[in-house]
Parts: sequence; C-alpha cells; structure tokens
Amino acid sequence: MKEFSDLAQAQALALAIVDTLPEPFLVLDDSLLLLAGSRCFYEVYGENPAHARGRSMFELSGGQWDIPGLRQLLTAVVDDRTSIEGFEFERVFTGLGKRTLHLNALPIRDESGLGRMVLVAIKDITERRVAEQEKQQLLEHAEELLEQQTTLLREMRHRIANSLQIIASILLLKAGAVTSEETKNELRAAHQRVMSVAAVQSHLQASDGIEQIEMGPYLTKLSSGLASSMVDPRQHIAIAVSADPGVLPTSHAVSIGLIVTELIINAVKYAFPHARSSASILVTFEIAKSDWKLTVADNGSGRQQANEPSAVTGLGTALVAALAKQLKAQVSETSSNKGLAVSVTKATFESRLPKVA
Repeated sequence: MKEFSDLAQAQALALAIVDTLPEPFLVLDDSLLLLAGSRCFYEVYGENPAHARGRSMFELSGGQWDIPGLRQLLTAVVDDRTSIEGFEFERVFTGLGKRTLHLNALPIRDESGLGRMVLVAIKDITERRVAEQEKQQLLEHAEELLEQQTTLLREMRHRIANSLQIIASILLLKAGAVTSEETKNELRAAHQRVMSVAAVQSHLQASDGIEQIEMGPYLTKLSSGLASSMVDPRQHIAIAVSADPGVLPTSHAVSIGLIVTELIINAVKYAFPHARSSASILVTFEIAKSDWKLTVADNGSGRQQANEPSAVTGLGTALVAALAKQLKAQVSETSSNKGLAVSVTKATFESRLPKVA
C-alpha cells in the first residue's frame, strides 16, 4: 500500500513539473492518450486541460496532430523501439495560422517495467524557418545582382578593349601618313601608351579579375608586346623581365604599366645610337608586402653619352614623374657608360635581383 502511495506521489510530482515547463510538453500513455501537458501547451494551442486529459493526442487541436507519419513514429516509441528526434511538419492551427513545428519524443517506463509512457516536446520554429527563407531569398537576389554586375563589367571591359584598339590603329595610321619625323615618332609613342593600357585590359579579361593583378605575367606580356611592335629587327634589342611573385591593385598596375612603357620607349629611342648584337633592356620588379621597386635598365651608352633629353624635359619623363607621384613613389636614376637604370620605388629596400649585363 505504501509503495502505491509513493508511486502516486512520484507521478503527481512529475506531472506538476511537466505543468511548469516553459515549452509545450506532453506526457502520453501507452495508448497515446494524454496524461498531462504543460501549461504552455494548453495556452498556445487553445486546449482546456480538463477536457484534453484522457483524449488521444490525435484528437487535439481539431485533429491537426493526426499525421500518419507521426502516428507510426509514436507507436514505435511506445513499443520502446526508437525515439523521435527532429520530426518537422507544418499544420494550420486555429488562432495561430500555419505553423512549422519541431517534435521530439522519448519512451519511459515505470519502476515495474510494465507501465509505458511517452514524453513529447514540441517547439515552434516558424519564425526561424521564415528567417531562413528570407535569408535564402536575399542570397539568391544578391547572387543575381552579382551576376548582372559581372556581365556588365565584362561588357564594359570588352568595349574598352575595342575602343583602345581603334584609337591605337588610328594613331598608327596617322603616324604612317605624316611626313614630319618628329610628329611620326610622337604618334608612335602615343600608340605605345595606348597599347600598354590595352595590355592591362587584355590581361584582366584573360584572368577574369578586376581588383588585383599578378605583376610578373602582366609585365612580361606588356614588355613582349612593346618589343614586337617597337623594336626594329635590325636593332637587335632584347627586352627581358625579372619579377618577384606578387599582386598589386589594378589601378596601380595600370600606372606601373604606363611607366614601363615610357621607360622602354626612351631606352629604345636613345640608349643605342649604334646597332649592336648585345643590346638589352631589363625590367625588374621587386615586391615585399606593400613595398615595391620597379627598375628599367639598359646596357646602352648612358644618358650623358646619348642624345636623350635631360631628366627634367620631355613628355615621357614628365609622365613618369606624374605617375610616380600618384603612386606615392620616388624616381631615381643611375647613368654611366655601361648604361642607364631608372628606378621607381615605393618605400626603400635593398635590391636582390641581378643587374643587366
């Protein structure tokens, strides 16, 4: 008799605890009839505790819990074959509307091992699912906008490249049409300046990048283009590039490309007044974190021996100085009878690359 009293007290205590739980919570017997529910369950789903107790769970809330899959799962829980973790479903409840619910269930036995009950925890995850859907829609919209932007950028790069090619062709045609040698040289130089910018656009299109550019391949491609279009085969001037691996913002790469173009133009025009087989121009680029150093060196006659304009005159020299200032870099040069080396340095560090032979 005392054991029965103790069991009744324990059950009463358990049911009282269930009643105070802040989430919807049910205790079902082995026939899936409601033994007890938390106060939260009754309030949220509009059930009268006195009328709800003893009824099948599937009769509650106007039959909204009567889901074939849930019936099968709860029956398996009663038979002690499994538990339920994360059963998710959507139903329409009076006064609540369409809700997305997340249900867990666990079997328990009394001390005798005969009585079986099922504990059912219910969580409303409607707001979470709505937020997830809205987030997914925003992501899809952002991806769509990004794709549109990428398409527009590609179209813009394509049109810029075409425009630069047209401008370069016009300059070359004009250079062939004029009789003044000085004007012809200036038009050819302008053509090379345009082509250096076109080389950047071409490299960007090939790498499908718009923010940063790998300097080694870019300078190699640029110098190769200048060599093929500027150097007369009779001059035998070799143009080579030695560069550290590293990237710079595209805007910086464009400016550095223009500087390289100007310095190579000057070297081709003035460094080798007499043709020779060993003539060479070496473009070196060193980079360390945010610091870098560009050097264009030739093994020609040097500035003092050549008929080249002085450092303070000439469009090319002025353009190099202006671009260097824009890059917050300094221009320096070393000239001797072994050649001329012009360096553009952002910050200062010791050079590690070999000098031109």
